[in-house]
Amino acid sequence: MSATHEEFLGRLIAARLLIPSGVEGVYGRGDRFEAVCEGMDRYVTQAGAGDGAERIRFPPVVTRANFERSEYLKSFPDLAGVVYGFTGKDREHQELLRKLERHEDWTGGLVPTDVVMTPAACYPIYPTLSGVLPPGGRRFDVLSYCFRHEPSSDPARMQLFRMHEYVRVGSPDVVRSFRNVWQERGTEMLRSLGLEARVDVAHDPFFGRAGRMLAANQRDQSLKFELLVPICSAEKPTACVSFNYHQDHFGQLFGIHLPGGGPAHTACVGFGLERIALALFARHGTSIDNWPVAVRRMLDV
Repeated sequence: MSATHEEFLGRLIAARLLIPSGVEGVYGRGDRFEAVCEGMDRYVTQAGAGDGAERIRFPPVVTRANFERSEYLKSFPDLAGVVYGFTGKDREHQELLRKLERHEDWTGGLVPTDVVMTPAACYPIYPTLSGVLPPGGRRFDVLSYCFRHEPSSDPARMQLFRMHEYVRVGSPDVVRSFRNVWQERGTEMLRSLGLEARVDVAHDPFFGRAGRMLAANQRDQSLKFELLVPICSAEKPTACVSFNYHQDHFGQLFGIHLPGGGPAHTACVGFGLERIALALFARHGTSIDNWPVAVRRMLDV
């Protein structure tokens, strides 16, 4: 397995698995690509079905107020996406149309709305949990399209993609145990699909000089692990699943408390549906009909 990002993307487009939009990292999904993503989504649901997680689905936006409280902009300002809207009257509308006709920048006539694109599927959950948790904490099953502004010719770095996550909120011991269980479970899941998956310690792409220190601390404390799978390169595999221990970060920010007092800890496991689909097409070929029967049955494709 060795191909440039452009070569692999070309094969995906030729097979009508991805449909280009004219903007890097933004694609339509063909019927068979979507079937694999849906199959993987079902597989993730089945894997966590016995854990008692509450299933919640949010639209792919978070409120701007909660986004600001999350401190995302402190660490990832370059990845954020804000939704803008038009609030002017007739005069402003006419000026917008004149700029549009002259091929000038018309976006200055728009203003930020009260919503921001969701950066991770778990983000809308934490603001809803303010207060004291029940004994034993809470579990959630969440799924959302997510946005990160990082245009790239690498098909695995989409600007809009789906994350199916399980979130655990509770005491430090409970949360760490959850993450450890899912590390083993996630590795077994991907290997059962014929993927060469391995877990490695990782860090988030924190921004700027201060971000380098945050990344080092995150790695030194083993707060983030990733399940790496070859897509275009075995030497530089791609993170398809992430396991994140946030400590009491969200508990502090959103006032989530343990029954005995003190802020709750949180962790999440996130399955990147598009990335896993890409890994499967890279491993087994762009024609699902030629995939191993066991894999097709597992995903029902």
